[in-house]
Amino acid sequence: MLSALDRRHTVAPPGYSRWLIPPAALAIHLCIGQVYATSVYKNSLIAHFDTSQTAIGVIFSIAIVMLGLSAAVAGTWVEANGPRKAMFVSACFWAAGFLVGSLGIATRQLWLLYLGYGLLGGIGLGIGYISPVSTLIKWFPDRPGLATGLAIMGFGGGAMVASPLSRQLLSFYDSGYDPSNAGSTASGAALVWLFVTLGVGYFLIMMFGVFNVRVPAPQWRPAGFDPAKVAAKPLVTTANVSAANAVKTRSFWLLWVVLFCNVTAGIGILEQASPMIQDFFRDGGVSSVSVAAAGGFVGLLSLFNMAGRFVWSSTSDVIGRRPIYLLYLGVGMVLYTLLAVVGHAATALFVLLACVILSFYGGGFATVPAYLRDLFGTFQVGAIHGRLLTAWSAAGVAGPLIVNGFLDAQGEPGTLTAAAYRPALFTMVGVLAVGFVANLLVRPVPERFHERADPDAGPDQDAQAVAERSGTR
Repeated sequence: MLSALDRRHTVAPPGYSRWLIPPAALAIHLCIGQVYATSVYKNSLIAHFDTSQTAIGVIFSIAIVMLGLSAAVAGTWVEANGPRKAMFVSACFWAAGFLVGSLGIATRQLWLLYLGYGLLGGIGLGIGYISPVSTLIKWFPDRPGLATGLAIMGFGGGAMVASPLSRQLLSFYDSGYDPSNAGSTASGAALVWLFVTLGVGYFLIMMFGVFNVRVPAPQWRPAGFDPAKVAAKPLVTTANVSAANAVKTRSFWLLWVVLFCNVTAGIGILEQASPMIQDFFRDGGVSSVSVAAAGGFVGLLSLFNMAGRFVWSSTSDVIGRRPIYLLYLGVGMVLYTLLAVVGHAATALFVLLACVILSFYGGGFATVPAYLRDLFGTFQVGAIHGRLLTAWSAAGVAGPLIVNGFLDAQGEPGTLTAAAYRPALFTMVGVLAVGFVANLLVRPVPERFHERADPDAGPDQDAQAVAERSGTR
């Protein structure tokens, strides 16, 4: 049965519709996007383990760090073994993370939650995040931004599904839990069953993606597609670069800086969104924005984060990858400045500025695989993407540290005002400026890094050749 997961058994037959691939990718990304919904049961975990917010917050941090590390380490393996096997491994690790985590909750062993949801789940996150990317790019050489945007949009939207689902499940397993009350906490038993239900449910949904994903046949091209027209665009190559060579190029590290800066700026707002809008409109110690309204604002940010992944990455197919990042970073600097200076003037203005910023944050994630394809070709683009995602891991630490560090120096939570956020927001303007310059410096990859592979070789032969060169076969 396991042989059905091999790449050779996933080659699409003639006439197979490429539009069946995005739903398979979405099945994976919608599930692993649950990682952004951990705040739903954070207070319940704090009460159950009788510990601090920091101790529970570490679970999310471990998962994000492992996402970047596993994507970087397993990227070449994913390319060599194909998307079906990679998606299956991701589903196993992701489900195991929930099940081991549920054991930790049941026995009140917090380290098992770190091991389960944090370590094992994080590995599932990383492999699952990159597993459909190179396949989508091979199926959509004419519209790589649209294709990756469709899939990675699911990761941004996963929390929109998981948040209300988790609340309803907790209320089903614990009649004393009120999903409409932010201060309500669920029992340990309800948390155990929540994790078991999510683990089993997500595994079954991810199996839909596993058994429906296909890779195109060697030399397949969409009808009417002319590679010469794509190659005529700036910064787009018809050559291929291996993952091992990609990390030796200046363009890879410049793009690493671009992604790091874009994510650092966006995640700073995302992590602080609910208290931030309340603090911006606080007068005399009382905020005019209710807890419920702040929760609605967080949901709106998630919607723009998700929509930006599709809209902006699709736009990049028309205007190019470097221009779209100039938009993310350049206009982002203007928006952060406006947020710091006049964001407190009106709630609608604050919401508008924050939503556009978060759409750029999401768009940056969805556009970067297509940017990598332009620079390095389709050969091992998934592995290169995995290595680049270490920028996400670093930004996931840096962004909250910058914002929280400034806020801790300004006063106690619940007493802050818009002025307390200005130093952090102006710092983010500087971070975006660094990314803006790095993006301008990106250049085509020199020919000495290009692969000398047989131009008629298909993806299987390419993967085999790399395995032989790297000694991993």
